Amino acid sequence: MGILLTVKKAFYALVANGLRAAPLWDSKLQRFVGMLTITDFINILHCYYKSPMVQMYELESHKIETWRDVYLQYSNNFLISISPEASLFEAIYSLLRYKIHRLPVIDPESGNVLHILTHKRILKFLHIFGKKPPKPAFTKRPIQELGIGTFRNIATVQQTASLYDALSIFVERRVSALPVVDEQGKVVALYSRFDVINLAAQKTYNNLDMTMQEAVEKRICCVEGVIKCYPYETLETIIDRIVKAEVHRLVLVDRADVVKGIISLSDLLQAMVLTPAGIDALLS
Repeated sequence: MGILLTVKKAFYALVANGLRAAPLWDSKLQRFVGMLTITDFINILHCYYKSPMVQMYELESHKIETWRDVYLQYSNNFLISISPEASLFEAIYSLLRYKIHRLPVIDPESGNVLHILTHKRILKFLHIFGKKPPKPAFTKRPIQELGIGTFRNIATVQQTASLYDALSIFVERRVSALPVVDEQGKVVALYSRFDVINLAAQKTYNNLDMTMQEAVEKRICCVEGVIKCYPYETLETIIDRIVKAEVHRLVLVDRADVVKGIISLSDLLQAMVLTPAGIDALLS
């Protein structure tokens, strides 16, 4: 995707192709310079939204180049990638160390993007491969006892809150999904960053005042349901569930379905791969 595309056309292109992200090509430099992701779309909406009565002209007119250089100041950043010769361990470390969700594999000679690695694909590979050697003993222990996941200060959103409120939490807390809860704190839905792309698909991004209940009901594609787990369940059980369900996180609840934690693919990769090697990339 070229950086001279308008932001609006770029996100329509993501929707049309069923993509969550795309490498950005700079025709002047003749190389890939970054990734366009749903996080960019969320930041743009959050930055420019005023009310349903005010059109977001910036979304219509801004080129990706303008957004990157002026507003996100990406000129100081660089595209994080790896070569085809890099190890799987290096790939996992890069994903967790830089807190990214997509890691391009770039051919050092041609500069072409050969593949894009994700947490989900790597964990699925490890899950299949892991059936051959003996599993570590700690996979038999309860998840809460192991402390894998987030159990304090969990980011949630009330179903009566506005969609703009949810975008604000995405921007400020830098989380990838929000459990939508009722007045008792019970989880009723899960609203992820990817769900925001529905606003581009349905051209409803000009009404961010709708409630979260409405936003959840309006979703039409690739909806990730609420897959739950419990504090007493083992790490092995949780890995099996997240891989089979093909989701990006599990919501840890008590017996009353009140949210008590979030366990993400990042948490699992950290626990299974980096922590045994003495590396804590999530805290670095």
